[in-house]
Amino acid sequence: MPRFLTLVRIQEGAFEMEDADEGFDARMMALFEEITKAGVMLETAGLKPTAESTRIHWSGGKISYTDGPFTETKEVVGGYSITQCKDKAEAMEWGRRFLEVHPPYWDVTVEVREIEEMG
Repeated sequence: MPRFLTLVRIQEGAFEMEDADEGFDARMMALFEEITKAGVMLETAGLKPTAESTRIHWSGGKISYTDGPFTETKEVVGGYSITQCKDKAEAMEWGRRFLEVHPPYWDVTVEVREIEEMG
């Protein structure tokens, strides 16, 4: 079965977890429990703020480094998951359900991409 990487894109600093409605944590935990019991979830995590990250860039045969935060970036990857689904439609369904547990006043996007298996 194919694996999929879901990138959770957010506008960093636009909201805090403390701003979530009262039922958010319970909805998210219920979804994670369901997706884990279904044997779909392989790994998931949130990422630390870009202020704690460094970009390494290769151009013209040279390496350069840029420390965060990256103020020119409107969206950043705030988290990810790796799932194993029968097809992209199933991976997208889980992505839709993940978004729907969030408060309606948050702006969150997921990008679902199939992992290209090597070998």
